[in-house]
Amino acid sequence: MAKAYTADQLTVLQGLEAVRKRPGMYIGGVNSAGLHHLVWEVLDNSVDEAMNGHASEITLTLHKSGETVTVADNGRGIPVDRNKKTGKSGLELVLTELHAGGKFQNDGDGNYKTSGGLHGVGASVVNALSKKLTAVVRRDGGQYKMDFARGVAVTKLLKAKGKEVRGSGTTITFTPDPKIFPKTTFNPETLEQRLETAAFLHSNVKMVFVDEVAGKRTVFRHENGIRDYLEDVRKARVASATHEEAFFLSKETAEARVEMVFQWTESTDEHVRSYVNGITTSAGGSHENGFRAGLNKAVRNYIDTHKLTPRGVKITHEDIREGLLGILSVFIADPQFQGQTKDRLNNPEVQALVDGALRPALEKWLNSNSSTAEQIITRVIAASRARAASRAASASVSRKSATSRLTLPGKLSDCSTKNRDDSELFIVEGDSAGGSAKQGRNRTLQAILPLRGKVLNTEDAGLKKVLDNKELADLVTALGCGIGPDFDLSKLRYQRVILLADADSDGHHITTLLLTFFYRHLPGLISAGRLFIAVPPLYRVDIAKETWWAADEADRDRIIAEHGSGRSAPSITRFKGLGEMMPRTLWETTLDPAQRRLLRVEIADGLVTDRVMSDLMGKDPSARFRFIMERAEEATEVDL
Repeated sequence: MAKAYTADQLTVLQGLEAVRKRPGMYIGGVNSAGLHHLVWEVLDNSVDEAMNGHASEITLTLHKSGETVTVADNGRGIPVDRNKKTGKSGLELVLTELHAGGKFQNDGDGNYKTSGGLHGVGASVVNALSKKLTAVVRRDGGQYKMDFARGVAVTKLLKAKGKEVRGSGTTITFTPDPKIFPKTTFNPETLEQRLETAAFLHSNVKMVFVDEVAGKRTVFRHENGIRDYLEDVRKARVASATHEEAFFLSKETAEARVEMVFQWTESTDEHVRSYVNGITTSAGGSHENGFRAGLNKAVRNYIDTHKLTPRGVKITHEDIREGLLGILSVFIADPQFQGQTKDRLNNPEVQALVDGALRPALEKWLNSNSSTAEQIITRVIAASRARAASRAASASVSRKSATSRLTLPGKLSDCSTKNRDDSELFIVEGDSAGGSAKQGRNRTLQAILPLRGKVLNTEDAGLKKVLDNKELADLVTALGCGIGPDFDLSKLRYQRVILLADADSDGHHITTLLLTFFYRHLPGLISAGRLFIAVPPLYRVDIAKETWWAADEADRDRIIAEHGSGRSAPSITRFKGLGEMMPRTLWETTLDPAQRRLLRVEIADGLVTDRVMSDLMGKDPSARFRFIMERAEEATEVDL
């Protein structure tokens, strides 16, 4: 019998207990993105000082352990005097109390005109989730220090003895708590990229990255700000510009400061990076909506005014923005972000502000630069014609993927259930593996689609070229949800889509090609959490009369170390491919929901993912060469 539900069973979490109990509410999760979010919270506080004219230099240090980070600035320093209401020093208040800070006042009398930290929880959340945090403050001629552990002060506020200290600023050093985070090692590239982005957005601030792990020190300072940033992104994406001069706008009003720079390229996708008060808004928001609205109106007005639309061509918003590469940065006094992770801006008034700033300025620029405008409009018209051809091809595929089973690809072995919620599609490498999978599967719930060889690299492929590829066209037909502008998640014929390739280097390559296809042309499946990667075994390890399955070499060695001591010598079998597995073995190791291992495909950081995809799968071989050379020592075993 269940216990009575009474008031005594209600739990009230005090202080920072809630942060440690539910960290995902404050940093999005305890994965790599959440771990690095701790750094962003501290870094953003220093950037806020610089943004408001109080700091000119910020240094981020990754210490030799790879698990400890220091962020130092030469700003005003966190207040150290006593708060009258609490009796605590300002430093302790900021680091131990939620919703404590100097950024709530936005009436013109506050200490921050604009800032990225708004909720007063960032510093205290970092403190709560760190096994150790040390704060050092220089201000008013003195230096003060205080130590914390898991959100609790372990020393009093101590003032250094000796002569007067020159300058001011705050230095925060912290080590994430391994009780909270499964992995506490920071990625130097992620830290360095974030710091350089901050240098692009705040051109008057010197950013320094000290990587003690690699033994290097890098200084970032970009006097041309986001114009340099656009060129840097364009080169990284290996995108040829349609026109030489980029459009740049910087406008400040009583309500906001808006900066943007953009350029059309020969790429087939739109790529806009947006920021609010220096904070990355990867999910967009009202400022991006205003940007797109102003851009579409200005270009369409120019086309209509000069009567440039060819007969029989219908230009859409997508055509206007195809190939667009842009940076948008806005600074406002009271941003309303969606959640503590601040990946989307919700202020409705900002849309009109950005739209109103961009539209007249872009129209004037187009009319003043007729040759550039002609190149842009030619690009837009070409995109419209290509999109019309793609729509026709996509519509053809959609008609073939109607509900009738007779129109499905002949090599698809479909499942028999009519309940989509229980079904799953395995995309299998090769006919041989497909044969084993067909025999070993649960025919009621599991469908098998074998693909022949390595599919098309779709990183730089347009939609028409993708749909002209038979393997990918069959895949789109089997999925049933359409592709590109016709994508409709509700029409997906399966609950899960699972990539199943061999556990060797060729299999990994095929999986990467398929991931590129889904990321570039069916991103909705990834964002909906419907795409998975199966982890088949690479080794079978037999010890005495027991059998274990190992996904890779490290897994194999672990099994031998744990189970082989003092017993008979292990017998190790390395699978050349899924096709040589018996159907029952494939079921037991890879297909059976009760025993298999699946990896859900997720995008932790859209900007980083886009860069990696462009580097590894794009046309420029130099990016891959750098990647290989920088990581050559990490490759302990290579299939040749």
